[in-house]
Amino acid sequence: MGDVAVGARSGHDGEEHRGRPVAAGPAPDGAVTSGSDPGAGGGEPPADEPPRPGGGGGAGGAAPAPRRPRSFWKELPILIGIALVLALLIKTFLVQAFSIPSASMENTLKEGDRVLVDKLTPWFGSEPERGEVVVFHDPDNWLAGEATTDPNAFQTFLSWIGLMPSAEEKDLIKRVVGVGGDTVTCKGTGPLTVNGKALNEPYVYPGNTPCSQDDQGGQFSVKVPKGYIWVMGDHRQNSRDSRYNQSDKHHGMVPVDQVVGRAIVKAWPITRWGTLPVPDTFDQPGLNAQSSSGPALAVAPQGLALVGVVPVVLWRRRRQELSWKG
Repeated sequence: MGDVAVGARSGHDGEEHRGRPVAAGPAPDGAVTSGSDPGAGGGEPPADEPPRPGGGGGAGGAAPAPRRPRSFWKELPILIGIALVLALLIKTFLVQAFSIPSASMENTLKEGDRVLVDKLTPWFGSEPERGEVVVFHDPDNWLAGEATTDPNAFQTFLSWIGLMPSAEEKDLIKRVVGVGGDTVTCKGTGPLTVNGKALNEPYVYPGNTPCSQDDQGGQFSVKVPKGYIWVMGDHRQNSRDSRYNQSDKHHGMVPVDQVVGRAIVKAWPITRWGTLPVPDTFDQPGLNAQSSSGPALAVAPQGLALVGVVPVVLWRRRRQELSWKG
């Protein structure tokens, strides 16, 4: 009896739905659905699911994720390495710091001052000019008997890259008074004359006279050969310069090829900061008549250093932009 009732209800239901579309219900577990079934994922993605990048081409068509730039701490060693290389190149070819070890250039330069020396222009054939303050290697044992310092390892490293003056290099700093072809003369207390022209020297140490009255070299008249310079300290009565080294193999002259470069700036201490221009007295008419030295090359080493750094900065910025776009 119960079986007949069930069968009749099932047949009746079939008659009711015959010829009419039957609403699809959820497929039972384990049922196989056709590829056109929206619930099977064969059609368009659901509205709340964004389309896949790359046109839905699967894993092969997906765009690669952009590379993130290195962290600061990972780039720091690279930046330090670049800075050291640039410092070494600048020291070798552009600018180097030197320390003033004595009072021979007072008051223009005082003991303990740090100066920056232009090493670039000599590479282009420029020779020292009158009135310039120059650093040069000891030409013939001028520093005999001078005390030397013993730097530690850190000071040696800083001097190697040019951030500190080198204690091992035997260099001097003086003012150029005569160049190749000049006749330089001192009689009495002065004034000092170059090619017969008297120099007005306001840079001479207060209380000193331009010429020294002694028989050890303070009175002289010399002709400077080509390829040499005659140098004197601004502290005239406290400077062992060309005057007092006339017995050496160069007769007190300094070979031009021994010149390291021109001191251009007093960099330290900050209270002493300033440039070291050529005094106007060396520009007076007729003074250059017998000079054989060529004109100085007007190139700013700081500008060239900046030009050298700019390409590195632009290259790194371009590389970072590409990494973000890639």
